[in-house]
Amino acid sequence: MDGFLTIGHPAAVKAVRAMLGSSVPHALLISGPASVGKVSLALDLAAGLLCSGAAGADRPCRTCRTCRMVEHGNHPDLHWLLPTGAGQQIQVGNDDSPEPGTVRGLAADLVLLAMEAGQRVVIVRDAQQANEVAQNALLKLLEEPPPGTTIILCTDDEEVMLPTIKSRCARLRLGTVAIPDTERLLSDRGLADPPTAARLARLTGGRAGLAVAYAVAPDAVTIRGELARSLLDLLAAGPAARLAAARLLQARAGDLAAQLEQALAVPPPDPEGAAGRRGKARGAAKPAGGDDPTDTGETASAAEADAADTPDSPAKATAKDRRRSTAQLLEIWRDIARDLVLAERGARRTVRDPALLEELEAAARDLPPGAAATFLSRIAEADGLVKGNVTPELLLDVLLLAWPRRRAAA
Repeated sequence: MDGFLTIGHPAAVKAVRAMLGSSVPHALLISGPASVGKVSLALDLAAGLLCSGAAGADRPCRTCRTCRMVEHGNHPDLHWLLPTGAGQQIQVGNDDSPEPGTVRGLAADLVLLAMEAGQRVVIVRDAQQANEVAQNALLKLLEEPPPGTTIILCTDDEEVMLPTIKSRCARLRLGTVAIPDTERLLSDRGLADPPTAARLARLTGGRAGLAVAYAVAPDAVTIRGELARSLLDLLAAGPAARLAAARLLQARAGDLAAQLEQALAVPPPDPEGAAGRRGKARGAAKPAGGDDPTDTGETASAAEADAADTPDSPAKATAKDRRRSTAQLLEIWRDIARDLVLAERGARRTVRDPALLEELEAAARDLPPGAAATFLSRIAEADGLVKGNVTPELLLDVLLLAWPRRRAAA
């Protein structure tokens, strides 16, 4: 039985097998687009390092007690470091009383002896969500890791990682997953019938994890279709109708983002593991980015506060939620603009959502030449802006007014 669960990355799997057969670096940086299997590969390596039922490159066996504990998310020597708080950032923690789930809390956990064997593994998910202060705190762990500890950082954006972090890690780069591999993954897990698997594989563009999320949250596919058709309908609408639709689109995209986030969620560490043991010894500590109402993790600008209070905005949505909703809408919008460009060029076989093919071709014929391609470049710029301090509602309004207009409507 092949002990690796990662699908669609044969070169990376081969590299990790070679590590298990010889020597595993104390730190590994796995980078690539979101939802392509970085955490799955990290878990395969973790299972291999902690496996007690096989040796060398034959690990993980997936049948021994420790392998099953890794699979169920309750191995006490597998530690997680995840973004938390309203700003979804990796927290540094306090020096004097480091909270669980922070970099300093992790360092305190790793001082303790391993509970099952001599090996311990740390998986840092969404490492791009660590700011410079948090990365420098992580750097101390990478420079002097406790004996028998392997730290695996998973990041969607390698460029935001400090050069000092990258220089201390072995590095693996993952690309998108081939459509047939994604289809096989969905079918093997019994998540979708062949036609649905084929559609989701194309719809998600090689992001197998996202395809799984859509498969386990079927309402998400419906919401995505609603948003895509609404955007296509707005090609024939005037400025007033476009602006009137902005907040409704943002709210509906927030519903979609919430469903996908829940489907993509990684099980949290076992509270009875090393962190739980330390917490019991020291007394209850405040969770990272916890329940303190003053700890927002993100400061909203005055313009954002005004936008959040408008009658047609998502009710009481936080700055984090509004950015997440906007980012989700931009992702779908980018796919629609891309498909319009492909339809204009007659490349119908590569359109991401075949269910919209007729509508895409009709719209592409009625748009000014090159208009969709020009807008696609604007979406790429907007992706970067929404991660900064720009007000999401203003960004959406500008994009809606720049969205090409069908010549018949004009």
